Amino acid sequence: MRQGSRDRLSFSQHGDVMNSFGSLFRVSIFGESHGIQIGAVIDGCPAGIPLEESDLEEDFGRRRAGGRGTTPRLEPDLPRIVSGVFRGKTTGAPLTIVFENTNTQSKDYDNLLHHPRPGHADFTAQKKYGGYADPRGGGHFSGRITLGIVAAGVIAKKIMAPVLVQATLIEAGGEKDIAAAVEKALAEGDSIGGLIECRCSGLPAGLGEPFFNSAEAMIAHMIFAVPATRGIEFGSGFRCAGMKGSEHNDNIVTANGETETNYAAGINGGITNGNDIVFRVPIKPTSSIGKPQKTFNFNDNRVEPLVIEGRHDACIALRIPVVLESATAIALADLLLLEQQRSRIF
Repeated sequence: MRQGSRDRLSFSQHGDVMNSFGSLFRVSIFGESHGIQIGAVIDGCPAGIPLEESDLEEDFGRRRAGGRGTTPRLEPDLPRIVSGVFRGKTTGAPLTIVFENTNTQSKDYDNLLHHPRPGHADFTAQKKYGGYADPRGGGHFSGRITLGIVAAGVIAKKIMAPVLVQATLIEAGGEKDIAAAVEKALAEGDSIGGLIECRCSGLPAGLGEPFFNSAEAMIAHMIFAVPATRGIEFGSGFRCAGMKGSEHNDNIVTANGETETNYAAGINGGITNGNDIVFRVPIKPTSSIGKPQKTFNFNDNRVEPLVIEGRHDACIALRIPVVLESATAIALADLLLLEQQRSRIF
């Protein structure tokens, strides 16, 4: 057996965990950008939670393209709940939600097998999967697959109610004037990144574990599952390196743990303390841009100009807040259910 074949076989042995997250509230995503369907399977959802397909529309609308600076590819994103719901309530069995891909232009990606786009996963996907990865629209690496995360996030928010998780784009291209920054990028045929802040309110104290399953670690795990994320900072973040302990410590001012400040972002020792969890996430500029770029052409064995075809976002950060919100809700719902199972006190 060739070395490359052995490598691919060893990867395939771990396929059961590649696209899943969670212990009790377990989410799996599937599909490719230009495939027939994409979707999610959610296992561990408690029975009796009200759920209709229309419940997904609000968050889907926030993620959907169509606004200034977003891709011209418009998909209806009509969900079909094909298992796990009966008479408008979850049954406790695995939930499966699927969506059709209806607006694809696959010919725009014909050349990417030998001339991979810089900044994308074209090269790494071909190496990892031995040339069998679907390159159309980014295949399984596409941000389109995050629709399944948003669907699971809607359910996670229902489980956690009245806990609120809210994410907002606070900067784009390094500017507070987001609209102006987007217009400049469009005029230049370029793309820009953004900064998103997420706040989780109403959480009980006691969620999370020390060290490996800390609340920050579980949230960060899901945040980095969202394409284009490049970091995460909780509370004071990197600023804490320049602070003194007397400045950074959050004084406890009430019997229920409320603090005078919130530099710790609602988490101490990996465990929620009842204050708001607050973190910020930088989103990279969209890798596909209108400007020619130089990248290696494996057919010609040399670096050559590449003009990227297809339809792309000038600022993908415009559509990501709801995805980060959903990813956070998934992690917190799993932590909440784990604590309920262990203590039975919530």
